[in-house]
Amino acid sequence: MTTSTDLLFGSIIASGTITGAAFLMATFCSLIIGVFIAFMYTIKNTYSKSYIITLALLPAIVQIVIMLVNGNIGAGVAVAGAFSLVRFRSAPGTGKEITSIFLAMAVGLATGMGYIGIAAIFAVIITLANLILSNSKFGEGADEEKTIKITVPEGLDFEGIFDDIFERYTTKAELQEVKTSGMGSLYKLNYKVVMRAKASTKGMIDEMRQRNGNLEISCSRPVSVHSEEL
Repeated sequence: MTTSTDLLFGSIIASGTITGAAFLMATFCSLIIGVFIAFMYTIKNTYSKSYIITLALLPAIVQIVIMLVNGNIGAGVAVAGAFSLVRFRSAPGTGKEITSIFLAMAVGLATGMGYIGIAAIFAVIITLANLILSNSKFGEGADEEKTIKITVPEGLDFEGIFDDIFERYTTKAELQEVKTSGMGSLYKLNYKVVMRAKASTKGMIDEMRQRNGNLEISCSRPVSVHSEEL
């Protein structure tokens, strides 16, 4: 006797043979869930159209791959080898982007095995959890780390010249890099700092300008540089 729970959590490919009806149902459900995942990502996130389209289509693409493998070990090894040849040359994604891609892939795996109900419920739970955690203070640090780049003239002894300013406005200030610029006529200092609570970034920069001859100063979030894999 088939119960509602079996219909919700069971597989539509119970016999292991893919039928036309099962294929169409899995594909349409994959597209619907993919569009749902893409729509949920657009809420309070920056995104591009190409990325949203990718999220919407990825579950259906993964689903057909899983269906074609269908328990065949040789085919599975061949698919894994084909995917291992793919190299992504795009810029590294954020944590939210990677999470959404893995979610879309997991949904595709589930629908490809026929577990439509599990895929839909899982997508709803994860997207709602992601939305709630993103809009809460979960994981937020008490202090925000920033990168400050200061340009100073060649004749200025910059050793310790900004220490008292950093002491007032930051809880931590570490000199990361010093390099010359303008044929050696300028120095560029790169500091990693942690701002104090309610400290004025403008006030700190204004005091630094009085000491570096009003040359260029920038304040930004730290930028991680990833070397491109060859």
